[in-house]
Amino acid sequence: MTYLFLSIFASVAVSILLKIARRGQIALDQAVAVNYLVATTLTFVLFHPRVDTGGGYFSQWRLFGALGVLLPGVFLVMSQAVRAVGIVKADAAQRLSLFIAIIAAFALFGDTLTAVKATGITLALVALILLVVKSGPDGRGGWPWLFGVWLGYGVIDVLFKQLAKTGLAFTGTLLVSFVIAAVFMFTILFLRRTRFTLPSILGGIVLGALNFANIYTYIRAHQVLHDQTALVFTTMNIGVITVATIVGMLIFREKLARANLIGLAMAIVSIAVLFNAERFTAA
Repeated sequence: MTYLFLSIFASVAVSILLKIARRGQIALDQAVAVNYLVATTLTFVLFHPRVDTGGGYFSQWRLFGALGVLLPGVFLVMSQAVRAVGIVKADAAQRLSLFIAIIAAFALFGDTLTAVKATGITLALVALILLVVKSGPDGRGGWPWLFGVWLGYGVIDVLFKQLAKTGLAFTGTLLVSFVIAAVFMFTILFLRRTRFTLPSILGGIVLGALNFANIYTYIRAHQVLHDQTALVFTTMNIGVITVATIVGMLIFREKLARANLIGLAMAIVSIAVLFNAERFTAA
């Protein structure tokens, strides 16, 4: 469970960094670009992925291209969501993106819809709606960012699942995606003639380390608890929402409306139901 808890805290730490980035004079576009250089390096050093040079990866260029754009893009959207509505709602919206992955499982990957899964999906949808109620400081302005986080992370999850169906190694897929994301971000910054600042570079290094730590410890948790997949999924998602709520409310004094609190509770219940649906159905 140690790896799982470390992954939870690394995930929330990313949101904290995005929250305080402006105070530290960190330009998020620069930090995100550097982040992918760090993540690429750590992936190569620690995982030693083998990238097929026989055309397997090249044949999936559309999927990799989409990931290369969406990965940094959703990071920037997440940073705006954290600033606009706070860590609590932004992290909850990210975790509720599993709603999209579950729907895709039925529509694209041949999964079977059961009553229990339908209940979990319904709860997740209602939870998302309640989370965006009074989502901005004025009660209106933050919901587009929350929606972007939810949609972006959901689509990314579906793309990774689609790549998994091709039989390509996950670590190799991760490496290629990080490289393309880095190239995409640095190309944009080059065209803008961006002058990198030291705080942004340092912030990017920290962001990359935390981002990779989240991924690495999550993978290790699945490896160690290989026969308890549902436990890992459920604990991770509920853990992030819980820790983010504690941090957001106690440290950053984020205020939540009653509807938001109900939405958070429903989000936790929906995640538990969705990831334990097979067990519930078998019982």
